[in-house]
Amino acid sequence: MFAAITDHWLLLTIGGTVGLLLIVAIYDTMQRKHTILHNFPIVGHIRYWLEMIGPEMRQYWVANDKEEMPFNRDERSWVYASAKGENSNFGFGTTEQIYSIGYPIIKHAVFPFPEHKAEYISDDKTAIPCLKIMGQSHDRARPYHPQSVINISAMSFGSLGSNAVSAMNIGAREAHCFHNTGEGGISPYHGHGADIMWQIGTGYFGARDETGRFSLDVLAERVEANESIRCIEVKLSQGAKPGKGGILPGKKVSAEIAATRGIPIGRDCISPNAHSEFDTVDELIDWIERIAARTGLPVGIKSAIGSTGFWHKLAGRMRERGEGPDFITIDGAEGGTGAAPLTFSDHVSLPFKIGFARVYPIFQAQGISKDIVWFGSGKLGFPDRAVIAFAMGCDAIQIARESMLAIGCIQARKCHTDHCPAGVATQNRWLQAGLDVDDKAKRMTRYIQSFRKELLSLSYACGYQHPCQFNGREIEFSTGVNKFSKLHDVLGYTRDGTGLKETRASNATEPTLVE
Repeated sequence: MFAAITDHWLLLTIGGTVGLLLIVAIYDTMQRKHTILHNFPIVGHIRYWLEMIGPEMRQYWVANDKEEMPFNRDERSWVYASAKGENSNFGFGTTEQIYSIGYPIIKHAVFPFPEHKAEYISDDKTAIPCLKIMGQSHDRARPYHPQSVINISAMSFGSLGSNAVSAMNIGAREAHCFHNTGEGGISPYHGHGADIMWQIGTGYFGARDETGRFSLDVLAERVEANESIRCIEVKLSQGAKPGKGGILPGKKVSAEIAATRGIPIGRDCISPNAHSEFDTVDELIDWIERIAARTGLPVGIKSAIGSTGFWHKLAGRMRERGEGPDFITIDGAEGGTGAAPLTFSDHVSLPFKIGFARVYPIFQAQGISKDIVWFGSGKLGFPDRAVIAFAMGCDAIQIARESMLAIGCIQARKCHTDHCPAGVATQNRWLQAGLDVDDKAKRMTRYIQSFRKELLSLSYACGYQHPCQFNGREIEFSTGVNKFSKLHDVLGYTRDGTGLKETRASNATEPTLVE
């Protein structure tokens, strides 16, 4: 028999293949779930396979360098090269349509600031500390001075895997920036030494009592036990799904995630769409003050922007009471790292530049904008976009998806399926095993440092030493055919001055300010 097989292996192989295809064809014809497979047995599977790998095919073979969304090939290439320490320069001029409406131009100075005159606050020559101290204006017991204007934005353990969170936290530690936990609570993988911004959403994960309600005692105990927690961010809404709670598919809810969040294993984790601890502006301020008084930490809020009535009321009550959030993070509709309904992702909330420009002047009018540390979030992980955010009034920014790219994300857009091929947004152990924590942590650090280095170069080119000195005069937008307008004219306001002197402070933890 063995001899017959060896003598006729080709015929047997062909026969076995034909038999297998016949079985598949019979199954396809008998099933009623997929019309394409019933009508086109066997070959219909090719259609589903091509559909499955469609994003990758378009990304690498079909789309040009400026087409792919949400990040095109040039943008991804810049992040990858920066993270790997490779050459991040591009040749042969720009491929952008520089006359298109809304295109920004950064105007350099005839006499740039000489790089050789720059003074540095540490051995890291890319370090750019925030010019404000969080909690100082409200006299918090434990104010926090962010040592980087570029930080890692909110991405929960659960949405991201343990290796990805660990790599980001180690990278943030080495780059001296903070790491936002996202609303999923503080996991062991946030414990590698980076400063932590603990985000608390409507689910109050990590700060819940046995009944699932918010507990100030539990929160205070957690803060006391973890000295890396430097500030608390209350999430009112986020760019990907404003007005809707977080979504973590049950297939991602492992035993470890369930323990971190205090939820059942394997069940969809849907956060409520509204907070249960407050319903009014004054109740929000009261709650923030209770948390700040108990922990001593700066407490702020994060929100996407829709209607502005809330912001007028908040600014007015903050001025009258002398209380409220120490920092405000404005999230743009461009943002989003996890699962969200398509309509929410595409049509709910304003994009960053529009949303920020509507809120910031409200606080300027009340005379309290200088007392607040302003963060921007929403596709700001590139130096040109960061410069615009700073010129609009941001004191620092938080970046999420660009951080994912830095540690190996390939923009497969499968974050919600638990099948992330790069091992970033998945709890699948096999897929996560391909993400080497030590290597990706170094990439995370290099990306932040490369980003800051280029940001400093842009600042020097425009005659400044700190990116927050941009104020709108140095940036123009195309607003018509052969027409460019200054940013502060488009916005209708000019950001608050920094008071920064001609040179940055040497060997100090904060820049020298004009008295």
